[in-house]
Amino acid sequence: MIKKIFALVLIALMSLLVASCGAKKSSGAGKIYKSSAKVSYYHNKFNGRKTASGEKFSNSKLTAAHRKLDFGTKVRLTNKINGKSVIVVINDRGPWIRGRELDISKKAFMEITDNKDKGILVVMIEIL
Repeated sequence: MIKKIFALVLIALMSLLVASCGAKKSSGAGKIYKSSAKVSYYHNKFNGRKTASGEKFSNSKLTAAHRKLDFGTKVRLTNKINGKSVIVVINDRGPWIRGRELDISKKAFMEITDNKDKGILVVMIEIL
């Protein structure tokens, strides 16, 4: 009898754990890392070069460089002006220009900008 009660309690706890994990994933909300940060995009001359993580860089992928975030970290960038957002994966180190938080691939930049001629955006950064 005690084994049955223990098994039922264990099943109930596991169900709650699974349900809470599912709810968190479906909400889509991330932890705000910076509410306002400047980002720029990579020049095409970097295509094919190795990133700090060892991957080959491609401006046609959704990737980014950050000075400290772990490689493989997914972040959502939301343009503060138009509300468009994109999810990128950190795979490089940088940017090395003072005042910039991220260098992002050209594809990611073009997905969230309205002005294709401008090279810097102000975004909110969320860690997913």
